Amino acid sequence: MPVDAAQLRSALAGRLPAVDPAWRAAVEAVPRELFFDGAFYRARQGRRGTEWEPVVQALIGDDEWLALVYEDSTWVTQIDGADADWSAGVVAAGDATSSSTLPSLVVRTLEAAGIRDGDRVLEIGTGTGYSTALLSHRLGEKHVTSVEVDRALAARAAAHLAAAGYVPRLIVDDGLDWRDEETEFDRLVATCSVRSIPTSWLWQVRAGGTIAVTLSGWMMASGLLRLTVGEDGGAQGSFTGEPISYMLARPHGHPPRPTFFRHEGEVRPSRVNPVLLDDRAAHLVAQLAAPSAELLGSGDEVTLLDVATGSLAWTEAAASGDGWSVHQYGPLRLWDQVETALAGWQKTGSPPLSAFGVTVTPDMQQSVWMGDPEGPSWRLPA
Repeated sequence: MPVDAAQLRSALAGRLPAVDPAWRAAVEAVPRELFFDGAFYRARQGRRGTEWEPVVQALIGDDEWLALVYEDSTWVTQIDGADADWSAGVVAAGDATSSSTLPSLVVRTLEAAGIRDGDRVLEIGTGTGYSTALLSHRLGEKHVTSVEVDRALAARAAAHLAAAGYVPRLIVDDGLDWRDEETEFDRLVATCSVRSIPTSWLWQVRAGGTIAVTLSGWMMASGLLRLTVGEDGGAQGSFTGEPISYMLARPHGHPPRPTFFRHEGEVRPSRVNPVLLDDRAAHLVAQLAAPSAELLGSGDEVTLLDVATGSLAWTEAAASGDGWSVHQYGPLRLWDQVETALAGWQKTGSPPLSAFGVTVTPDMQQSVWMGDPEGPSWRLPA
């Protein structure tokens, strides 16, 4: 018996976490299959790391295709800024730069924005257009503006949306910098993550309006943040604590780096267990303490690599079998920075991610704080 797409949509909507029934209705109404062009990539582990395997509707058949489309999964549609050549086979390396994000994550992000009937919403990152369609169904297309930096993606998203029966306002521009001089929005929702809050976003949202965005960084720690814009032009809010992440906005991604070597450096015992970085809040604290570093590895063998200076820190179990050693090389003592921040986090009781928040002052100074706005804080990178 052929698979019924409407039944699959209904089942997907039923699996969503507790949300506003209006979002369930949107998921049930919007045909997700229209937001792919008959193919996508899924990740698999290859000999040299992540590989990208094309999944093509014409090859696997409609039933299997629809079953995959209506999984609550993220399916990659672009790698390294280039649209895939589905006939080229497996792509051996590369970073995903666009995808159809799993519906439950999209809905939780829209929920975090506090969207209500009649709201004017600005979406940053149209992508395939699926989240734009959910917004259009929920609010009416006249209340939705979506900005996409990639011209080719924007054109395909417009076609997808039209096929689904939606014609919202679509802008091709850099959503981190674009500004509508005539419209003040009630809500802003970003389907990409950022290292700091773009100034233009605060100008676009009315006082009392909200911004829902994932704050992330080069260590790939992330958290969903809901900010409320103040009368003074600043903003403040807290992390929801949910395990949510989006791809970094392209201008916020880390620069390319050459292959690195594990230089011996200076060696000393570590005062904290590197396994701490597996905790989401500790991971964020480490990223805040060393914002220009990448994190490689996991468990008690991690490497921090500063992409600006080449500074390096790497950990291993101590030769004595008791505790851990850290090697530090280069002008920055990365583990010193991270270790001090983690020790402070532990001293306050190791609070969860939901205990952290962000303040943006009217003059655009931005900081993440722990506990309350007057508590320990770290400046966000410019």
